[in-house]
Parts: sequence; C-alpha cells; structure tokens
Amino acid sequence: MGKSQASFGKKENEKKRQKKKMDKEERKEERQAAAKKGQNLDEMLAYVDENGNISTTPPDPTKKKEIKVEDVRIGAYKQEDQEQEDPLRKGTVTFFNDSKGYGFIKDSQTQESVFVHANSLGGITIKENDKVTFEVEMGQKGPSAVGVKKATE
Repeated sequence: MGKSQASFGKKENEKKRQKKKMDKEERKEERQAAAKKGQNLDEMLAYVDENGNISTTPPDPTKKKEIKVEDVRIGAYKQEDQEQEDPLRKGTVTFFNDSKGYGFIKDSQTQESVFVHANSLGGITIKENDKVTFEVEMGQKGPSAVGVKKATE
C-alpha cells in the first residue's frame, strides 16, 4: 500500500480546526479563572428603596411603613370592585362638520376630546359651543360619544 491520499488542502483544514478547538478551550479556561467564585450573600442581595428603585444599600428602618395584609391585592380588580362612575357626561362641542357628519366634544370633567358621529345624535342638530350631555362608548378607533342630547342648564 502506498501513502495516504490526503491532499495538502485537507491537511491545512484539519490544522485550522485543531487550532480553533485549542483557542476555544483557552478562552473557556480564561473565563473560568476570571469568574468570581464564592460571593457571599451580602454581595448578591439587592434592595428596593421607598421609591421603587433597586439599590445595593438596605432601606432606612426609620422610613418603614406597616401594611395590613387585607390591603394587599394581588391581581386585577373585578368589575364589581371598581367604582361605577356616572355614565352621563357633560361637555361642549368644539368642532362639528355638518356636511361630513362628525365632530368632537370636549368633556368638561376630564378635558379629553371625544369623537361624535351624526348617527349618534338621534336626529338633533348641534353646532360649535353647544353644551351637550352624552355617554362614552369605545369605538373602533377609540372613545366615541353616543346618546348625545343638548344640555338644559
């Protein structure tokens, strides 16, 4: 039998693979040597201060507050737990386009602008600066006014 038929290129590729393997092993050993071993408990602890920020120093015991277990609520409020606000709101028409049939009402309590469509007016006509009462429903693109009526002051 003769010599192995391995070409020069195959030998070079094998040398590169071996070199990569050795480099990888050296990097692994360096990481293990540089890693901190045996940290004590105090170095691993983090605290939350009175503002909710994470810090390395323990909180001041003089600022400690007692909280009753009954006051702690885990999870979301149920629908019946939330306060039911008055569905009827008051506001002022800030803009209304008769030809296109839409406008906006500024809520007098929250100062937010609520969309209103002519279909929600129930046959009445409104114009800018009219005082109205309305209910808010979530539409496709956000809150919209329904059941709009002119306010009687």
